Amino acid sequence: MMKKMTVLIAAALALSAPVVLLAAEHDHSGHGGTTHDMGHGGHQGDVAHEEVVDGVKATFRVMSMKEHMKAIKMEIPKGIKETHHIAVEFKDAKSGKALTEGDVKVKIQNPDKSDLTKDLEGMQGHFGADFDLSKKGKYGVMSKFQLKDGKVRQSKFWYTVK
Repeated sequence: MMKKMTVLIAAALALSAPVVLLAAEHDHSGHGGTTHDMGHGGHQGDVAHEEVVDGVKATFRVMSMKEHMKAIKMEIPKGIKETHHIAVEFKDAKSGKALTEGDVKVKIQNPDKSDLTKDLEGMQGHFGADFDLSKKGKYGVMSKFQLKDGKVRQSKFWYTVK
């Protein structure tokens, strides 16, 4: 059942993304000093972590499911336990070219020390998946990614839910 729901959500996201990308092309420069950025495939959310690993710039964003679904103009499906969407963009650090092919895994360590690992799916210029970050506290986010060049890279950071 969960697998089927994940596939349905992924299909809905893939189908709705072109609409979001069109909306994202509007100039949002007059919106003041907000941390939300509609220029990243329609994704909002704060940049939770950014670093360059072996020539690849990885930008991680964490957003609430409410914020994520609003950005893609969809309602949150009933029965969804996940509270947040984690999106990561990879770019060549020198050229700035988007790197959109590869395998990406994220392991989340919850505040209670339990953990969950998911494969992130490729979506309109980024990789993403939904996670349950419903408990307040510090989450460890560990990512292992292998892009088209075959190198395995890692990135780790802490994300706090208040």
